[in-house]
Amino acid sequence: MYLFGMGIGIGGYLQAIEGVSYIEFIAPGIIMVPAMYSASFECTFGSFTRMTEQKTYDGILATPLSVGDLVMGEILWGATKSLISGSIMLFIIYLAGLMKSSILMVIPLLILVFLIGFLFASLAMIATALSPSYDFFNYFFTLILTPMFFFSGIFFPLSNFPAWVKIVSNLMPLTHAVNISRYFLSNVNYSHILSSTLVLIACTIIFSFLGVSLIKKRIIK
Repeated sequence: MYLFGMGIGIGGYLQAIEGVSYIEFIAPGIIMVPAMYSASFECTFGSFTRMTEQKTYDGILATPLSVGDLVMGEILWGATKSLISGSIMLFIIYLAGLMKSSILMVIPLLILVFLIGFLFASLAMIATALSPSYDFFNYFFTLILTPMFFFSGIFFPLSNFPAWVKIVSNLMPLTHAVNISRYFLSNVNYSHILSSTLVLIACTIIFSFLGVSLIKKRIIK
């Protein structure tokens, strides 16, 4: 819907952006969107249900598995769902002829999708650990994920925005993912690919450790 509805619908009223058509401009970022949301939904509503309503965590922790094992299992499942969703989106983009780089670039793109899934699954587990009820997730999606969705450079370049917007955007992990995706999918020159990759890896490690720590603190009183 976003790729073709906005890419063709809105794109029909726009001139080329950064030397490419609008649908080609948004395609790399659109791959990251299902990766972010698949992991986030699974590790918020899904994990919270297993922890509080179904008491699945209690049953798992009655076995030799630790809280760390449990949380990492949740995160890996969220990342796997992201990989599935992102792969489907990448396949659609390939069929639509929007992949301008070599087909071999599919491999680093899928690795990136899995990394983003792991990152947002970890972030979602932090939200789950802090959540008193399902209503709390409305704040998580509205105040954290939605700004990333709109201000990470998916739908428009950030070059014309004030400096403070660019600074905030660069603090968002999805911005770095979109830039890397654009580099691999569309052969767009991006000189900060190494630093952006390191930022994503660092955020993933920090969020995963926090997720484990906070879930452990919540479960083990």
